[in-house]
Amino acid sequence: MWTCKNLWKKLAPLARSSSTLCRQNARGVVLNNDRRLPLVPQAHMSSGTPGSGGDNNLYYLLVGATCVGGGFYAYRTIKGDKERYQERINEIASRPNKVVPEQPITEAPGEQAAETPQEIAPVTEDAPAETPEITPIVEEVSPEVAAVEQEDPPTTPEAEIAPEPVVGPAPEESVGTPDADPVVDSARSVSEEAVEQPSEPTLSEPSVEPSPVEVTEEPPASVVESEPTPVAESLPAETAEPQTETESETESAAEPATVAPAEVPAPTPVEFPSHAPYLLIGGGTASFAAARSIRARDPGARVLIITDEPDLPYMRPPLSKELWFSDDPSVVDTLRFKQWNGKERSIYFQPPSFYVSPQDLEKVENGGVAVLTGKKVVHMDVRGNKVTLSDNTEISYDKCLIATGGVPRNLQVIERAGEEVTKRTTLFRKVEDFKALDKVSRDTKSITIIGGGFLGSELACALGRRSADSDLEVIQMFPEKGNMGKVLPEYLSNWTTAKVKSEGVTIITEALVKAVSFKDGKVEIKLKDGRVVKTDHIVAAVGLEPSVELAKSAGLEVDSDFGGFRVNAELQARSNIWVAGDAACFYDIRLGRRRVEHHDHAVVSGRLAGENMTGANKPYWHQSMFWSDLGPDVGYEAIGIVDSSLPTVGVFAKATAKDTPKAATEKSGTGIRSESETEGTASSPVASSTPEPPPVPEQKDNYGKGVIFYLRDKVVVGIILWNVFNRMPVARKIIKDGEEHADLNEVAKLFNIHED
Repeated sequence: MWTCKNLWKKLAPLARSSSTLCRQNARGVVLNNDRRLPLVPQAHMSSGTPGSGGDNNLYYLLVGATCVGGGFYAYRTIKGDKERYQERINEIASRPNKVVPEQPITEAPGEQAAETPQEIAPVTEDAPAETPEITPIVEEVSPEVAAVEQEDPPTTPEAEIAPEPVVGPAPEESVGTPDADPVVDSARSVSEEAVEQPSEPTLSEPSVEPSPVEVTEEPPASVVESEPTPVAESLPAETAEPQTETESETESAAEPATVAPAEVPAPTPVEFPSHAPYLLIGGGTASFAAARSIRARDPGARVLIITDEPDLPYMRPPLSKELWFSDDPSVVDTLRFKQWNGKERSIYFQPPSFYVSPQDLEKVENGGVAVLTGKKVVHMDVRGNKVTLSDNTEISYDKCLIATGGVPRNLQVIERAGEEVTKRTTLFRKVEDFKALDKVSRDTKSITIIGGGFLGSELACALGRRSADSDLEVIQMFPEKGNMGKVLPEYLSNWTTAKVKSEGVTIITEALVKAVSFKDGKVEIKLKDGRVVKTDHIVAAVGLEPSVELAKSAGLEVDSDFGGFRVNAELQARSNIWVAGDAACFYDIRLGRRRVEHHDHAVVSGRLAGENMTGANKPYWHQSMFWSDLGPDVGYEAIGIVDSSLPTVGVFAKATAKDTPKAATEKSGTGIRSESETEGTASSPVASSTPEPPPVPEQKDNYGKGVIFYLRDKVVVGIILWNVFNRMPVARKIIKDGEEHADLNEVAKLFNIHED
């Protein structure tokens, strides 16, 4: 209405002035021409024909429309305000009520406790008919029941004791426990009320009857008695004092004995803290690197890692490399392997003794790193700074890192093929996948690998090497013309394909899968060109899909081109949220926006995110590397943008005995080469002081060792070191400088590839 009134005030003077102007003009015409105008309603505003009854219709129409529009706007505004107000009220009502336990204490808790048994007393007398009557009573009296539980230790009147057990799932325990009591003839409820109010005759009489039941429950209670003890540790010191009383001990012992089947989510609060200053979502390489970086800059930091896997943080590269070449038959159980240099190590970054137990994270004096395994974060509240796990448990945080990695892609034709094909397909990613594929390779006669990238080629070489000692047939198919055709130039891709074939692998190139089915105990793969491949098992190695399920609930942006969480150069998605590893689509200040799926990037980005979480504010400038080994004799390391669609320049030389992955690990002391290479630095490149290098061998198919430069606008944006190791800092500096080079043969001398 205010809007209508304002519009009326603005339009009315205009209407009056226009009408007055018309009258003045008409009078002037009459005076000047000495005659009257032929139109009678000449002094009036009219939207109709002269002489019609529609004078001022346009004026009234505009005013009326304005009034109607203003009224509708006011109605919508008031209605929207009411809806938002009601939503806010409902949101507040749905929150855990932390103030409810304090109200009964301030309002004469003794009187309320006296009133409560009077309402419950007639219910406990009718034991068989308790079940239908207790449900409404518990809903209404749940705050009073919480107050009665607070009065268990009458000597501690502090109000801080009550809210602790009520937070999180604790209110469900106080409400849900009476529901389960009638099932066991109210043994626990009677014993509780007898302890809380020993002076009430109505509660003391039934307590004599179920006493034999309490005696029979003591043996299992002694076994479950270890569960309440962590609860006392997680609560303040005041709450632990009442547990020293014998009556309260029997009460706590009777609780898990009678309600054990119904309290499945109850132990969750005692397994981990409800708050973590540093919360890391994901248990992979990026999370571990971030945790180590946080602890390095903040020695007293308390870091909690949440992973949906059952294992502690481990490295993934050995799952497709060294583990397959181990001679130890128990490697599947120990997950220990020998590197190419002969040294043995485990895939786990640290032993279990390195970590702090989650329930002790808040108590450790100097902080530590705790890992919560087998839990998945399903919801993220960025405003409330908390996450929700799959069991509806909430954990708050001060700073959070999302390092969820990714999940293996699958072919749609396999997904639609049915259960028989699905259970004979492996999507290789985790420790469980390695164990499953190892068992399949020993029990079946044929395995087909779909995919010609890094993972597919590595697994093909590994399984092909194993097939030499068994009747296993290994087939690899991919749509490109050669192995790693999307990365390597064509001539080097063809050479790599020949290398894989020499390992005993059957290669099918330019293979586009049309359909997959299960017939006569075999998986049948039909290609678009009509070829048919029959096999026992399929390994789909067709790429990785970043895990961005939390983006919707957290309101985080997902990059439409590269996928993953979109972050800035500091790997920051929000003021207190960072993303690292495979799931991060970051801005590279040298090469632009990118998303990288390699081990070394996970190390570098995790370490940088951890530093920035402690206030470093460093941009991502480090060029991470990646490597791939086709067995112990052929391997390469790469950095930057390596895409076979870019123009390339390759400089090769004759390889020697030291130009192999095995020799490289012997020199560096580690098979995970990123651990040494990412720490290396290079000064301004200086050419080798050796004599003039010999010419490149004439054999076109002899690519013993060399350097492949990838160019974009005549600037080197990517480098592959083919059987050239421990030179990554030089390659990193070349890309960082971003200069145009007239002769790349001179640049190749910086890598000393012509040295014997």
